[in-house]
Amino acid sequence: MSETVLLYLVLLVGTTIVLVIVLKAGSERIGIPPLVGYLLLGFVLQLLEIRGFLTSRAVLEVYSFLAELGIISLLFRVGLECNLAGLLRQLPRACLLLMGDVLCSGSLGFATAYFLLRLSLVSSLFISIALVATSVGISISVWQDSQALNSINGELLLDIAEMDDIAAIILMSLLFAIASSWQDGKEINFLPLLETIIGPFSLKVMIFSTFCLIFFRYIEHPLTQFFERIEPAPDLMLMVAGTGFVIASLAGLLGFSVAVGAFFAGLAFSRDPHGVKIDASFGTLYEFFVPFFFINIGLQIQFQALTAALGLSLLLLSAALLGKLMGIGGLMLLTQSNASSATLLGISMIPRAEITMVIMQRGRDLGDWAIFPQLFAGMTLVAIATCMISPILLYPLLKQWHQVQEMEA
Repeated sequence: MSETVLLYLVLLVGTTIVLVIVLKAGSERIGIPPLVGYLLLGFVLQLLEIRGFLTSRAVLEVYSFLAELGIISLLFRVGLECNLAGLLRQLPRACLLLMGDVLCSGSLGFATAYFLLRLSLVSSLFISIALVATSVGISISVWQDSQALNSINGELLLDIAEMDDIAAIILMSLLFAIASSWQDGKEINFLPLLETIIGPFSLKVMIFSTFCLIFFRYIEHPLTQFFERIEPAPDLMLMVAGTGFVIASLAGLLGFSVAVGAFFAGLAFSRDPHGVKIDASFGTLYEFFVPFFFINIGLQIQFQALTAALGLSLLLLSAALLGKLMGIGGLMLLTQSNASSATLLGISMIPRAEITMVIMQRGRDLGDWAIFPQLFAGMTLVAIATCMISPILLYPLLKQWHQVQEMEA
């Protein structure tokens, strides 16, 4: 990378930070979620393309890196603010809702792609699994801003969303293993699949789960005390945040989402009474990195490709919306007869972003026979639309249906 390019990158990132502050202040004054402004900022940067610089490899890599730190920061802070005892109490109910969510979102996505859009079996399966995944960071930021995350429904949302992403990752791993076999019309043999995919993936789950359990029970408290002895705040916050980033990266290296790793890292430190102090001092890093997560989503939009895929994306968007509303909201309404909770949870599960786009990108890497350009562009538009629709609906609903905060255990 030349020095001139590096200087332009510094100028671009610095300008983006200033615009983020202006957008946040403006969004709060007119009553719309700041993240909507961040998404639009990314899209505008795409439209203001100059000599290929804004879509150059250097710019995309820098913004992707900052976006990764953004989602880690977001989920780490969410974990810090969680009530672990409350989360554990919600697990049985979350598992039931998760089953309805996966079945409804996946089957509706597959039916729309395969029967309505007449896509191939492989393309339809990619769409199905991509629509299962939920971008937990989008809705959680709204619940957090509304100070509703520590409520019963907020904790239930966390459980469902994290389990939802894990389910999507498992399904994604299975699809990647067999998709290449369909390209040449070969017969699929499921016995090797058990040996090459399910077995190693299960081993990774066991390794990461064991590490998390050991860290929660035996390492977190002594580590926090050690940090506090050698360097008081704000250096304590930096050390804790650094540890959270390490755990998130380990989760990513094992094949999980870094968001899952960051959440569990924050959850580990939330057990410590110093967690509130750490969270307060973590705010500056949070405000710096998190906007880049949303800006990077907007930066991925290619206007020409999206206009060509508009009709396709509208059908897929309908499936994306109905899948979560029926799978989560509908099942919750049937089992609990609580319309407000069912509506809030259903809308909160609508956003698709990081994991959905990872799935689509991996399909695109296989070639046009798996995911062709218009389909990839259409799903990008679906991801952007769901990320904007959900917070716009959630903010007024959370004000209308105030969520009672639980007392910390």
